[in-house]
Amino acid sequence: MAKPNSREVFETLPVGKALYTMVMPTIFSQIIVLIYNMADTFFLGRTNDPYMVAGVSLLLPVFNISIALSGLTGVGGGALVSRLLGEKREDEAKKVASFSFWLAFAMIAVFSLGMFLFIGPALRLLGASDDTFVYARQYAFCVIVLGGIPTVLSNVLSNLLRSVGLSRQAGLGITMGGLINIALDPLFMFVLLPKGREVLGVGIATLLSNCISCGYFLLVYRAVRQDVALRLSPKIGLPEKKSIRSVFNVGMPSAISMLLFDIDYIVIDRLMAGYGDIALAAIGIVLKAERLPLNVGVGICQGMLPLVAYNYASGDHRRMQKTIRLSLLVGLLVGAVSITLYEIFADGILRVFIAESRTVALGSTFLRVRCLATPLMFISFFTTHVFQGFGEGNRALFLGVVRWAVFNIPMLFLLNALIGMNGLVWAQVSADTLTVILSFSVYGSYVRRRFPKPEKTGQNG
Repeated sequence: MAKPNSREVFETLPVGKALYTMVMPTIFSQIIVLIYNMADTFFLGRTNDPYMVAGVSLLLPVFNISIALSGLTGVGGGALVSRLLGEKREDEAKKVASFSFWLAFAMIAVFSLGMFLFIGPALRLLGASDDTFVYARQYAFCVIVLGGIPTVLSNVLSNLLRSVGLSRQAGLGITMGGLINIALDPLFMFVLLPKGREVLGVGIATLLSNCISCGYFLLVYRAVRQDVALRLSPKIGLPEKKSIRSVFNVGMPSAISMLLFDIDYIVIDRLMAGYGDIALAAIGIVLKAERLPLNVGVGICQGMLPLVAYNYASGDHRRMQKTIRLSLLVGLLVGAVSITLYEIFADGILRVFIAESRTVALGSTFLRVRCLATPLMFISFFTTHVFQGFGEGNRALFLGVVRWAVFNIPMLFLLNALIGMNGLVWAQVSADTLTVILSFSVYGSYVRRRFPKPEKTGQNG
């Protein structure tokens, strides 16, 4: 890894090596995040209690809302920091980093307080039944009410570190938090707390691991603040109004897309709850199990974004386009491999989480269908990340809103009405096929206008 004050990863490393340097730590940390998210379900599955599994699964949309808040400032601020560095404006980059951090702190503090005050109605809205309510409440109090601030700040800080080329340090913090969570889960569930309190144990383990991860990031910032264009002190002052608008212009599409993604999950849960708690538990496991290739894809996009943003701003569009093409190719290969593995091993994957036969049978059927959307989903959020790197928030917002509000969510209601429970499972493939067609159309049109090929001036060009 280059020294913190080096621009080598952005400017001189071969594209493949630069992408590897930025992407691999991010992919690894995303996999660890997925593993610790699935570890909760895995350990709860050892109880063979589908109500515990369903109760925790209900909170996934709420947890993702907090991640959406970190995306607003982390993605928006991080992408802008990379572009400002490409323009050689380090002082403004420092102000943007500080603004992004404190804005994230304020937003998640308000959200956590709201969840504390209205936790009961919120859980009923999510579809909690009398059998799952107490478990969902325990998990929400630990992970959202108490753990919201360290969770969001960890994600914002990791994005800002990545924006200046410190992908290894960013990945290490997320990875460390995930590994600690995995270690603490069984300790609190089966050793320290009495039987029946397993969900509370999972929540406490998640809270503590996120606090430790956040503490690590703060120590890293303290260690590198003299060498990189990042500051967290509010005393540095506010960035320019143009920069503040840019943070929201790029970050808002990320947050809105995540919120619409959450609504999509809420709709799935609500509609699937109509088919019983077993179906709800099955889809809850599938929605986590299918995340492996998607988290790898997110890692590719997160590692790619600072490289695209920096080279876009510096004017090295050839290097930028090479980065985009290579990232897309790698993501599609991951999607193709994942489809093959999920189709073959769906039953075994479900049994890793729960042994209850009805949940396994239903969940394996769900997984074999939903995995078909993996490459389509990658292309959808890949295109959005590229536009975020360009600073084209309007186009990113358009694609995100259309994907979820026009295609995905209406498709759930439509196919549920037409073919019932199986329609809920096929909706993702159907909707993302339309999204990919639209994404390629919008991206192709933009590239032709923004980066036209030079006209040939003679026989030899």
